[in-house]
Amino acid sequence: MTHPPTGVPIALEPLVLRVLAPNASPYTHTGTQSYAVGGGDDAAVIDPGPVDPSHLDALLAAVGARRLVAILCTHTHRDHSPGARPLAERTGAPIIGCAPLTMDDAGPRADAAFDTAYAPDRVLVDGERVSGNGWSLVAVETPGHTSNHLAFALPESGALFSGDHVMGWSTTIVSPPDGDMAAYMASLEKLMGRSDRIYYPGHGEAVENPQRFVRGLLGHRKAREGQILRLLGEGIGAVPAMVARMYVGLDTKLLPAAERSVLAHLIDLEGRGLAVEAGEWRRS
Repeated sequence: MTHPPTGVPIALEPLVLRVLAPNASPYTHTGTQSYAVGGGDDAAVIDPGPVDPSHLDALLAAVGARRLVAILCTHTHRDHSPGARPLAERTGAPIIGCAPLTMDDAGPRADAAFDTAYAPDRVLVDGERVSGNGWSLVAVETPGHTSNHLAFALPESGALFSGDHVMGWSTTIVSPPDGDMAAYMASLEKLMGRSDRIYYPGHGEAVENPQRFVRGLLGHRKAREGQILRLLGEGIGAVPAMVARMYVGLDTKLLPAAERSVLAHLIDLEGRGLAVEAGEWRRS
């Protein structure tokens, strides 16, 4: 596969530039995609990515002579939000978006993937907006991948910046305890009720038929749930054994992610009275 270039602002439409960060990995695909959104006078950056001087320079090049009025973060994973602080220091722009998740207030929910240093100047809730000259970004609460996940809608073009809630290359990991499968499914259903034209995700290609794509994600998760229930019915109650049956041929580097998502399904099933943990998992 040919990877797109990193550090090069690419125009996706009149109000949107994409900049790919140099952090490709089995979990980030070709890297984190940051976006500069705005018109001729001012702009916002969505998901400034990891702390990387070359990526920061590329984001500043994407903004150009425009005034940066907001740095927005969809969630606080380390491949999305740490670049916010150095970008704010360079530009004076406020950090706006998802709520922080720190060790002090999250305790065991904050795992190694979280940017616990993230400190926004303003937290957005569902429906709140950040506006510039000829553009606006509206917060859409989409918990599931993380408890603090937001997407951002651009009403002027019908685009939705979907972060890691919907990605263009893979299904989303849902890792308990902060990741919540019931919330993730509800957030997908919420997107089904919208009429966005296109999704620009944190990783992978743009999603050009969002309704069909999200319907497919819902179907995929329901199919995984069915597999888990069948395995429980066969007496297979250990998560690694389930993953070995469900994800044949998966890159071994991704097995831990698969185990987290299977666990998220099991916790959801337990909450619905369909499974119970008793050493290992079983049907209830």
